[in-house]
Amino acid sequence: MSTLPPLLDGMAASLKAMAEHQRVISENIANSETPGYKARTVTAPDFSSLVAQYGEATGTPHVARPRIELSAAMTALGARPPQGGGGIVLDSDTSETKPDGNNVTLEDQLLTLGQVQADYTAMTNIYKKQMNLMKLAIGR
Repeated sequence: MSTLPPLLDGMAASLKAMAEHQRVISENIANSETPGYKARTVTAPDFSSLVAQYGEATGTPHVARPRIELSAAMTALGARPPQGGGGIVLDSDTSETKPDGNNVTLEDQLLTLGQVQADYTAMTNIYKKQMNLMKLAIGR
């Protein structure tokens, strides 16, 4: 259990996930001309442990991540088991595949990188504001 307030703990987890996403995007860009390379992405982080910690600390009910079990019919339709939060998986949202089997599109990767950068900027601004509020609360 972290000693940080849940809000700051969640921010830290989110910033770590965004840094990992940036790393995976850079690998995709670096391998954009590698024959047979498949673009990868990062699944969204799982914040249910933070919610559970908060629920235990305050005595309030908590929300758990739903568990999904695939039926035979779902598997027959091509469904795959869900990956754990924050895991690196093949990117299923690619716009094209080259004749050599590579499906990395630089435009898609740069758009995704721009979104990660915008999210990172927003999160760091929220963090700065939270720190200013904490300084104000302790009289600094």
